[in-house]
Amino acid sequence: MKNVALITGASSGIGLELARVHASRGGDLILVARRLDRLNEIKDELHEKFGIEVEVVDMDLARDNAGKELFEEIKRRELHVDILVNNAGFGGHGYFYEREWSRDHDMILLNILTLTELTRMFLPEMVERGSGRILNVASMAGFIPGPFQAVYYATKAYVLSFSEAIASELDGSGVTVTALCPGPTRTEFEEVANVAGSKAFMIQASVESVARYGYKSMLKGRAVAVPGSANRLLVNYLLRMTPKNVARRVSKMLMEK
Repeated sequence: MKNVALITGASSGIGLELARVHASRGGDLILVARRLDRLNEIKDELHEKFGIEVEVVDMDLARDNAGKELFEEIKRRELHVDILVNNAGFGGHGYFYEREWSRDHDMILLNILTLTELTRMFLPEMVERGSGRILNVASMAGFIPGPFQAVYYATKAYVLSFSEAIASELDGSGVTVTALCPGPTRTEFEEVANVAGSKAFMIQASVESVARYGYKSMLKGRAVAVPGSANRLLVNYLLRMTPKNVARRVSKMLMEK
């Protein structure tokens, strides 16, 4: 296999579109998700359309030590990874004190711990060979607090901060880390996170445009990638000038149903 990208959460949404973008450039893939039947469908689709090699791994990554287990499975298959895409994640809506703790616990496991563990597992060999790219899918949510999605927003703030920090550590190493921070996007996230009907999701970007922008930004080695000119204006200028108490109130208003 050549120019191999490992993509978690690859059975739908941004992960699937990133797989299609990478395949269209002739790169081989390792696709990871829970739905084996769906992964095999995607494998057949991409192999037939682009003639690339695809390995699939069906695994639930919202578990303790899941990152280490996935890394060991990749080594058992004698595969190498040139690009690591930490895309798997989920959200959830509601008052924090009313939400089922097991769901938020698993959200923290997947969005933070597994992402960090996979990065730690694959990064040393990238540094050793002097090449490699890591794309961590964060969110616009990482820039502000998120009433009614408190844990999700907090996990994405972690992903953004973590990615920027290690991107700086890796300056000059030949390895880059990019935090992709999309706004509302047309994926299964809206249904899974139970945010349908909230004002924030009235306008959504296409998943294809988000994936293309994220992939291009990764290749350029950008530390932070925010798709959409309006989103970049919001992050780079408006949020910086907005008092935090006002930002919290606006965020709460947007997440209300």
